[in-house]
Amino acid sequence: MITFNLWENLEQNPVEIEYYPPIQKSSDAAVIIFPGGGYCMRAEHEGKDYAEMISEWGMAAFVVQYRVFPERFPKPLKDARRAIQFVRSNAMRFGIDKEKIAVMGSSAGGHLAALVSTYTEKLDVPCDEIGKEDYLPNAQILCYPVISSNESISHKGSFENLLGEEYYNRANYSPELLVGQTTPKAFIWHTADDDCVSVLNSYRYAEALKNNGISCEMHVFPNGPHGLGRAVNNLQVSKWTDLLKTWIKCEVK
Repeated sequence: MITFNLWENLEQNPVEIEYYPPIQKSSDAAVIIFPGGGYCMRAEHEGKDYAEMISEWGMAAFVVQYRVFPERFPKPLKDARRAIQFVRSNAMRFGIDKEKIAVMGSSAGGHLAALVSTYTEKLDVPCDEIGKEDYLPNAQILCYPVISSNESISHKGSFENLLGEEYYNRANYSPELLVGQTTPKAFIWHTADDDCVSVLNSYRYAEALKNNGISCEMHVFPNGPHGLGRAVNNLQVSKWTDLLKTWIKCEVK
């Protein structure tokens, strides 16, 4: 694993992106990972563990240590966009195709992956060579994601940590309401009895993708708690990793 600093002007509290080179390279695609953690932490099993798996598949993987509480929006989204631009700007260095960039996130990290795929408003960031690259990914991978700001199904804590006093404007950061023609294709999985982040988040996002003609593969497993990650101890749910591997080969290539 090799670590890079995304922002040169954040020397005291750098935002790091960790590169996991492919083992026996088999693809020029790359996956950029945003670990979950309710926008107050970043769970290693939804970052490092995924990256090692993808590296074993022969693809480049990156884990973004994006800013979380007490930092607020738009800083996490700025970090997510910057990570995509950084990877594209260094595509030759990493031996990847800049048009085969997928983002991946679990729980609140899934919200960030969906947000960077749908939110297109301009943000105030330094203009440099990296910033000239496109920040929209080519594909999105969402694992039991926080999506909707509707309080009947929302994970309120994630939106509170992200927005603070702007919580009342949460609908502006609800990805299922932001899907458009430029939104990339998606792979989504969830468990039906997730009692922390309702599976209705995934259904609503998939519906929005369908309504906009965006390709989506979704798998809903009947049982399993929130935050399973690779789900190595759950025989049924752990199949999601093989399903994802096939999807990447077919849809990202």
